[in-house]
Amino acid sequence: MRRSPPARDGTQLFVLVLVVLISLPSVMPLGASSQETKESMSLTPASTTDQELYLLRVEHYLYVTAEDDVGVFHVRYSFPPDYEYQVPLLLEVYNNSTLSSIIHYHIEDDSLPPNKVVNFTLEPMQQGEMVLLHFTCWVLVRNHDFSDLPPYVKFPKKYQLPDETKTWLASTEMVQLHSLLIRRKAHQLHGLSDNLIRYAGRIAPFIRSHRFWLFSLQYYTGLLISQDARTTLLFNGENVGRAHLACAFFRLYHTPARVLLVNNDQGFWTQMHYMAEYYCPGYGWVLVETTFGKSPYETKHQVINRICYPEDEDDTKRDYIYPLMRGEERWLWIDTEVVVPYYVDCDEGSKSQMFTEGVAMTDQLTASYAFVLSQQVFRSYQQYLGENLTGENLLHFDNAVDNQTAAVLSLKQYSDVEGYLAGMNQAYDEYLQIII
Repeated sequence: MRRSPPARDGTQLFVLVLVVLISLPSVMPLGASSQETKESMSLTPASTTDQELYLLRVEHYLYVTAEDDVGVFHVRYSFPPDYEYQVPLLLEVYNNSTLSSIIHYHIEDDSLPPNKVVNFTLEPMQQGEMVLLHFTCWVLVRNHDFSDLPPYVKFPKKYQLPDETKTWLASTEMVQLHSLLIRRKAHQLHGLSDNLIRYAGRIAPFIRSHRFWLFSLQYYTGLLISQDARTTLLFNGENVGRAHLACAFFRLYHTPARVLLVNNDQGFWTQMHYMAEYYCPGYGWVLVETTFGKSPYETKHQVINRICYPEDEDDTKRDYIYPLMRGEERWLWIDTEVVVPYYVDCDEGSKSQMFTEGVAMTDQLTASYAFVLSQQVFRSYQQYLGENLTGENLLHFDNAVDNQTAAVLSLKQYSDVEGYLAGMNQAYDEYLQIII
């Protein structure tokens, strides 16, 4: 989806500067030089609470094979959205990708906001041919440990919920609210308390440990089956089913809950990891990690790739490695049935992993400024990536990307927030010079 260019009348820049001036009166203006950046940052008063900024990187190997001859086609892959405590920074396609097969690629907004996808257009393939797409997504994450979550929040009434959250109250193919088994267990977990926070604290460890021996048996025999909420309650399940079951428990008590597709820092290659989050009235969305049995769960451990809607729960797929396991929300889409992803065991074939590449500590005001600036830069980057730029426009785009890359390296190598802000400011200035 093509976005309109940045406003040349100064409106967009004015709004950004206004936000920064209100919240960060002593931080440098956009377009400041590197020296001005250092001087301004040195004058920024430290807040009483420091903020951790995490530079996270998600690396994907995606192999696709052609089962028959096929013409030009598209592969759409989930890309980290700009969401709450994370903002995407860059997409990097590696040279060992089958570059001759890639005609074009760009990042576009998904039809279900705030989700995004990277859309690869590939050359025709012959039967039996294989293509590799090897790419990395860089993401900036503010750590939030939910320590400010109130100890007591009363279960909401449906009419009290914001309209935009009510979508995630639905009963779906994977989250069966009509199941008597799920209702009975939810009632047991709920007990006599009307405290949503206590209920959430009971859900996560229960799902983690409930009939865990049955999950172990399925896992080691390779006989993992359906990952819907009801089956997971009966037999336990993978992280997919556990997220579905958590959503069912929450939705039964008028609490919006949804599945998240994430890459987390597990130390080994995976396909995709599934978590959940629920809506806490008066607070917002709260992360739940049912695989580890923790609620709430800090934001620094993962990159969110997709926020799943009920539509995703009603359009699931079979697992690429375990042939009997079904019920996974999709993270990639290929617009032809002739081309299929190639997975073996995450040692061979397609795989993903998240890496923690850098950690920096700064004050709350500077962290907020870094996020506002990163969001503005990424919007321009997404708009112009894949555009047929020429001449001065192409030069400005290349310069902007170089500055974004330098900013990322400042965080990765030196935990240098000042250097990061300087690079992103310079990137922003370069994008403003592009005229289409």
